[in-house]
Amino acid sequence: MDRLFANGTVNAAQSGLENGNAPALFLLHSLLSDRASFDAVVPRLSRSFRVIVPELPGFGGSPEVGGGLADVADRMAAAVRDGAAGGEAIVLGNGYGGFVALQMAIRHPGLASRYIFADCGAAFTEEGRQAFRNMAAASKARGLAAISDVAMRRLFAPEFQAGHPDLMRDRREAFLRTDPEVFRAACDALAELDLRPELGKVKVPALVVVGEHDEATPTPMSRELAAGLPDARLKIIAGCAHVPQLQSPDAFLEAIWDFLPAAQASDPRVATTGR
Repeated sequence: MDRLFANGTVNAAQSGLENGNAPALFLLHSLLSDRASFDAVVPRLSRSFRVIVPELPGFGGSPEVGGGLADVADRMAAAVRDGAAGGEAIVLGNGYGGFVALQMAIRHPGLASRYIFADCGAAFTEEGRQAFRNMAAASKARGLAAISDVAMRRLFAPEFQAGHPDLMRDRREAFLRTDPEVFRAACDALAELDLRPELGKVKVPALVVVGEHDEATPTPMSRELAAGLPDARLKIIAGCAHVPQLQSPDAFLEAIWDFLPAAQASDPRVATTGR
């Protein structure tokens, strides 16, 4: 079921427990994907949480927001407050969604009780910054289709792509639906981002998870993020790349479950295949 939050500016899918005491779990998608990247894990998480999967500003039914990443984070913070409705909120962000979540945690203390930062970091190396500049320039000159192969490589290793043609077709189509201006603005923001001096402002517990083979946000970025946060632990998901919740939903749930509140009646670590 889709709902609008933050005065109608953030469209989100909501599922799961309707119990007012159930924590609201927000899942923020990456730049190279969309909210469907969480489809494989939402059914299991919905057994224990009120799961809210927004479309970030400029994606799907959520209008673009002017300004930079801080403005995106402020818009999403308003959506979290609205969706949590005074109850507990937990925020999980993957890739670009992780950077948005980190900016939210810095700018809005007390917004969430805990954060999961999946395949992101606090700052890119110069090589990483240049990759965003190159993608922005190529997309402006030749369109998103010209960099779709690069985008898919940043999501999944070539071996995984070869073995999952249907998934890759779906993910490529999702990427090509991205608003090019929104994509370029996000690339520009990430190319300049450095949140390392502000990590000490995140006082709540955090879990940093990263795919072992993530080329978009390599594991050293996650190690640096976990080391810089006051209360964080790091988990590396073996065999996965930038979107582990798509590549190996069971491994992703296994990595995050022990960090989530333990009072749930059912355990979503049960295999997503239904075995």
